[in-house]
Amino acid sequence: MSLGFTSCEDLLTEYNPSGLTAEAAYSTPEGFESLVNAAYGYQRWWYGKEEGYNITEMGTDIWMSAAGDVYPDLTQYINLQGTNGPLASEWSALYAGVNLCNAGINRIANAGYTAGVQKQREAELRFLRAFYYYHIVETWGGVHFTLEETKGIATTANKTPVDEFYRQIIEDLKFATTNLADTTPDYGRVTRPAAMSFLARIYLTRGMNQEASAMAKAVINGGFGYKLMPKYADLWDMAKNKNSEVVYAVNYAENLTLNDLRNSVTNPIGHGRGSNNGHLHFLMKYDNLPGLTRAIEYGRPFNRYMPTRFLLDLYGSADARYEGSFMELWTANSSQRPAGMNIGDTAVVATRTTFTKPAGALYQVYNRNDIYNPDGTVRDNLRYPTLIKHMDNTRASFNEAQSARDVYVIRFAELYLIEAEAQMKLGNLEEAAKNINIIRARAAKPGQEEAMKITADQVTLDFILDERAREFAGEQMRWFDLKRTGKLVERVKKYNPNVTSVQAFHTVRPIPRTQLDAVTNRDEFTQNNGYQ
Repeated sequence: MSLGFTSCEDLLTEYNPSGLTAEAAYSTPEGFESLVNAAYGYQRWWYGKEEGYNITEMGTDIWMSAAGDVYPDLTQYINLQGTNGPLASEWSALYAGVNLCNAGINRIANAGYTAGVQKQREAELRFLRAFYYYHIVETWGGVHFTLEETKGIATTANKTPVDEFYRQIIEDLKFATTNLADTTPDYGRVTRPAAMSFLARIYLTRGMNQEASAMAKAVINGGFGYKLMPKYADLWDMAKNKNSEVVYAVNYAENLTLNDLRNSVTNPIGHGRGSNNGHLHFLMKYDNLPGLTRAIEYGRPFNRYMPTRFLLDLYGSADARYEGSFMELWTANSSQRPAGMNIGDTAVVATRTTFTKPAGALYQVYNRNDIYNPDGTVRDNLRYPTLIKHMDNTRASFNEAQSARDVYVIRFAELYLIEAEAQMKLGNLEEAAKNINIIRARAAKPGQEEAMKITADQVTLDFILDERAREFAGEQMRWFDLKRTGKLVERVKKYNPNVTSVQAFHTVRPIPRTQLDAVTNRDEFTQNNGYQ
């Protein structure tokens, strides 16, 4: 697969250049709008897709393979090599996004825009280029980098230092924060506070803690209108899909046919990928148990990922985020039920506790000792507490694999935890605790606010990682968090006993074999260390 693509994938408005050359199509505002809209579309290859979940949540301390996992090489580091399919798909999509951004940035002066609109659209494209390059450099390290549009087939590739990637990422994001509007009438477009928030994340990643703190505080105190949702569980209510806590989201259309399906004009590298499919992967196998049949409210269980025992134990009894994130009880909904069990009665319990079934109860129980062995390895990879963050009860049928749920890339809560981590690293533990307690106050069950508070002496890097797990489990951040903090190997070995193959070189992924085979300068553009 070559590095360069010149595809145009419609996201926000439909425009078909009908065979016009790029030079002609992109020399008008209408034509250039199609390029900008297309540049957003490649985010959908990562966010809300199985490949993205494999790369960002699996192979960490909080998720392990369930029975349906189809990529154990990636999710468990079992002989992980450049032949891995998800990595090849994401490489192609991310570089296609970069190429489209490069094309737009270098052509925008001739697009016929007014000066104000030109600055706004260039800022969007530069944000997106930074966004895609961040995912590339964090995933693969110092690989191919260019600011020029690739036309046709590229036959060579370069190895560019990580520092050079980040120099450009920060430059692009600074341009975006200067030139983007504070708000947008088109939900899904990037805004100035979204770019500021992403820049705060980048600063934290680069160890620029003073800058990360300042940027996070600028968003928190900037009067942009963001606020934490009063109840954590409300974040996952489809009726509140768009809410005050969402700083930046990858949006999906309710008309499912608009979401990333293959089209020879607007998405030639697509393959019918469809809408958000995150709702499929974290569900336990329930639909073959007595009293239960597949239903919209319980989802279509692909049974790919299950929580580590460590993750389940992170939530204390005062923390409402457990009930806001996981489901433990299924009620009877099938005509095929045990004698004496009625519709609506408890049919199955899968719990993190040692709860046992009372004598005479008709329902089934899978408790922590049924699910996990004493050492935390998996005993039953079919039944376990189920993550409900991605579930969608608005799907048309129980077998519908697509969802219109938006994917939250940056929530307002993250700004407080960026500020906390930056302040902790700067030695300001009181300030770090203050920001963590803002998040924990929202997470507290009624009357448990004091029990959820922490003190400055409790603030450590591991505590912050634990808090980020409680807050963001399943939200496509975890692998990056562990890599950023230098804790990936340590915490996987300590808390995910089913992953036994992780090594230091796994902090970058293997370059796809298709890419290595496609270039002519193979002596220069070589595989990442540790991989073949």
